[in-house]
Amino acid sequence: MSKYQYKVDGIDYEVEIEDIQDDKAKVTVNGKSFEVQLSHPVKAPSRPKPVQAPVSAPTASRKEEKAPAIKPKAAAGSGAKILAPLPGTIIDVKVNVGDTVKTGDTVVVLEAMKMQNNIEADCDGKITSVLVTRGDTVMEGAALVTIG
Repeated sequence: MSKYQYKVDGIDYEVEIEDIQDDKAKVTVNGKSFEVQLSHPVKAPSRPKPVQAPVSAPTASRKEEKAPAIKPKAAAGSGAKILAPLPGTIIDVKVNVGDTVKTGDTVVVLEAMKMQNNIEADCDGKITSVLVTRGDTVMEGAALVTIG
């Protein structure tokens, strides 16, 4: 079910699309129900699913390079997830696994509607995983990084 606000000739309309099947749609306009015929049949709208970047297994050489001398306290990927507040494209990732961040530190820069949005840490801790890379497109609610 989708709700929209329209203004036509200075009059406000609240339109709710309840169902679409083939070339017919059931809509409610300002509380009054209508069945309308569409000029082009469409598929029923579906909710977009959050997209997460695939996580590849580290190679042996990567493990050796990045293996810490001391065993980490938090398991990889555990902790608080920082989520995308709106859909957009990742234009910069400011942190790496193992970095220490404080509340308010920028962890990712997300471009949405031609504006750059700094996505900030909402808690203190260490980055336990980075789930996106530069150029990734994410949906609202997609996990970007985790802080343990």
